[in-house]
Amino acid sequence: MASKVLPVVLAGGSGTRLWPLSRELHPKQFLNLIGDETLLQQTLARFDALPHEAPVIVCNHEHRFIVAEQCRTQGVTPGAIVLEPAPRNTAPAAALAALQAAEDGDDPLLLVLPADHFIGSTEGFLAAVRRAIPFAEEGAVVTFGVVPSRPDTGYGYIRAGQPTIADEGVATVVAFTEKPSRDRAERYLAEGGCYWNSGMFLFRARVYLEELMAFRPDIFAACAAAVAARRKDLEFFLRPGDEFRDCPADSIDYAVMEKTQRALVATADMEWTDLGSWHALADVARRDADGNSRRGDVIAVGTRDCYLSSNDRLVAALGIQGTVVVETADAVLVAAKDRVQDVKAVVAQMREQSRHEHRLHTTVYRPWGHAETFKAGAGFLVKRITVNPGESLSLQKHRHRTEHWVVVNGEAEVVRGAEKFVLGADESTYIPVGARHRLANPGPGPLDLIEVQVGDELSEDDVVRFDDRYGRE
Repeated sequence: MASKVLPVVLAGGSGTRLWPLSRELHPKQFLNLIGDETLLQQTLARFDALPHEAPVIVCNHEHRFIVAEQCRTQGVTPGAIVLEPAPRNTAPAAALAALQAAEDGDDPLLLVLPADHFIGSTEGFLAAVRRAIPFAEEGAVVTFGVVPSRPDTGYGYIRAGQPTIADEGVATVVAFTEKPSRDRAERYLAEGGCYWNSGMFLFRARVYLEELMAFRPDIFAACAAAVAARRKDLEFFLRPGDEFRDCPADSIDYAVMEKTQRALVATADMEWTDLGSWHALADVARRDADGNSRRGDVIAVGTRDCYLSSNDRLVAALGIQGTVVVETADAVLVAAKDRVQDVKAVVAQMREQSRHEHRLHTTVYRPWGHAETFKAGAGFLVKRITVNPGESLSLQKHRHRTEHWVVVNGEAEVVRGAEKFVLGADESTYIPVGARHRLANPGPGPLDLIEVQVGDELSEDDVVRFDDRYGRE
């Protein structure tokens, strides 16, 4: 019987190079970029055919409710959702999961998978994992090398050595090379034996911790202290202690793989990309006869080799070539395809200017549902609030604003001071400054209402919570 693996899904990235679709509070791994499922959900479905334990998902604490909701809609019950108080790259994230998995004396096989990759051939992925399992069981630290389809300079490469006696598809590792020049990448393809570095791994929990302790004892110590000080937050959220904030940031490749003597590479032919840019997304998206990838309401005339995406409005492209156009409710990106790697420079400027478009969408997701901002101006804000069945907002008050609620659809159970009442469609209420209030949806369907805020402080800083079922402060 095949050994069970414990999938560790790393979902902590910010995805700035896919702005404006990807934002800090709703990054690319939680978006439907290809197909009907999000990248996280596609990752969770990828190992279904393997014998496996309930997955551990490592994510930023700000994304915990998005992760929980996407797991629920996918029908996946995680073994744990580990909440990073700060991003520290993949080596510490994997260490948190390994320490969690090994603390009761267990030593499971950890299958470490980033949540933001596209894999066109699940069969190719599963074949590589199955080949790697016997070696990882015996103490190898296995990385997965993707058979390259072109001399790509945006990926790291793994140079494979001698194949193992047991399996020609698993070999020793000679060297890792970071993002080579075009000439070198072409030479790698011509010579053979070089593979794209996928950033996916398979190893025993204790083996990884031993190697991390040997090569990066500072990372190991910080992660061990953070796990020792962790606390449980609701059903399956585990919040490491603040010691994790002091942990150095490093990748599994740099911290362990380039130093260990236990490294092996399992080759995989699986149509892989890490979706690190709009160019990469355009490469895997369906194209028309003119080489254009279209998403949403798009018209293209005399246009070739473009990626055109509409989310809220019609996008009309006329006579352009090699261009990326991405429209959202509050921002539009227009970029030459050969410059899309520099989108992060645009995001950096937004941070410098203290803007919010790099961090928030007009639609913000909460554990109870979501809120969409329609209009904002001096002293007012108009939102559409959607509360999921059986959910409720916190009991709260505001010091600097009033709120006016108009129910559009469903039933609203309202607490306002000592009052408690129900509103139906086309009914409204008013929440004065300083009044304790709560909004809940007691019905079987979604509750939709329009909220108009009026005041001189309209941000989340003006929310004072008294009781919250989701554990938010």
